[in-house]
Amino acid sequence: MPDMLVRLYDLGDSGSYLSQLAEQGIIVRRAMAYEKATVVAWVARHFSAGWSSECDVTFSRTPVSCYLATNRGRIMGFACYDSVCKDFFGPIGVLECERTRGIGKGLLLACLEAMRTEGYAYAIIGGVGPKEFYAKAVGATEIPGSTPGIYRDMLEAEQP
Repeated sequence: MPDMLVRLYDLGDSGSYLSQLAEQGIIVRRAMAYEKATVVAWVARHFSAGWSSECDVTFSRTPVSCYLATNRGRIMGFACYDSVCKDFFGPIGVLECERTRGIGKGLLLACLEAMRTEGYAYAIIGGVGPKEFYAKAVGATEIPGSTPGIYRDMLEAEQP
């Protein structure tokens, strides 16, 4: 899976998009430090131990580099940046039953805007699965020769 590049200086303002989600009761916001145990456990339960580990790292930063999509105190999705490497976006995950509502795009935009605010001109989306999603949502382009990228010689989880 290749990496993709996003020109953060060309990103528009996500305010109206996030407002549309809020009108549906979906709040996209930065996670808070006191939510760490809940968020990390949720990511492990719904996605993977690896993504949970990456999410855990984001809580060591100030501000936390993890965003959540919530509805009435329930997590619907999450997205992180600066977890595996500086200037990398990901992982991102939305509950399967909540997909196609624009939540993933909202989380992506919120994270990329935060990265731009922190001074990044570009963002790297590592080991991309749905290339078309990122190309359409934020104009991401594939980085030639980026496979396998940073995700190589990965440890296998031991079976109990």
